Amino acid sequence: MLNDFFDRGVDAIERPERPIPSGRVTAGRAATLGAVLLVAGILAASRASRMSGAVATAIASFVLLYDARAKRHPIVGPLCMGICRGLNLLLGVSVNSAALVILWPIGLLSMLYIAAVTAVSRGEVHGGRQGIATFALISLGLVLAGLTVTALGSVIRPLGQIASLVLIAVLAYRVLPAYWRVRRNPQPLVVRHAVKTGVLSLVLLDAAIGAAYAGPAYAAVILATGLVAGSLARLFSVT
Repeated sequence: MLNDFFDRGVDAIERPERPIPSGRVTAGRAATLGAVLLVAGILAASRASRMSGAVATAIASFVLLYDARAKRHPIVGPLCMGICRGLNLLLGVSVNSAALVILWPIGLLSMLYIAAVTAVSRGEVHGGRQGIATFALISLGLVLAGLTVTALGSVIRPLGQIASLVLIAVLAYRVLPAYWRVRRNPQPLVVRHAVKTGVLSLVLLDAAIGAAYAGPAYAAVILATGLVAGSLARLFSVT
């Protein structure tokens, strides 16, 4: 909602079908709902631990920074969005402060993944650039390598390793061809398809991490959320 609120001027020209330009939602209501949800998220996280409250506050701050200013910068924007996602992953870990100190590097995987997807998404309307697509492919390759290292070091042996490696292979199968097509033909429709694929495939990254640290059962629960996301993607744009 806050993203649509800050983008309402641009959307009125480029995407008049969006909720605010189309008149389905007023700008005031969108801003109010977005602010209420951010505050509610911080309060809910604070009930788990002080560290969780601090991480949630950082997430809310970067969300506002991205929506209001950073998204317009070709480097800071994707990085800011990536940080939001990395912190979001670490929010669950933050319940145990000691674990957060040890496991914080896994947040870098989500950060780099989403930074790559966000960088490519800048070409959704007018088309992208091959250089950005190349950056995305390299970044995704690094993420897949990092996930593989995480899987091979799984503490849930051997099922955790196997499940994680299978999920990593599926993730690679979904995202690498899509972003390779953007590199070859960075037209708006190709870019949008790649971005949508990247966003919906994020659940595979999370499930691979879940399998490595908690086992296949937890990975299955994470994957189930992907089914919900896929259904909701038919109702509104995820790009």
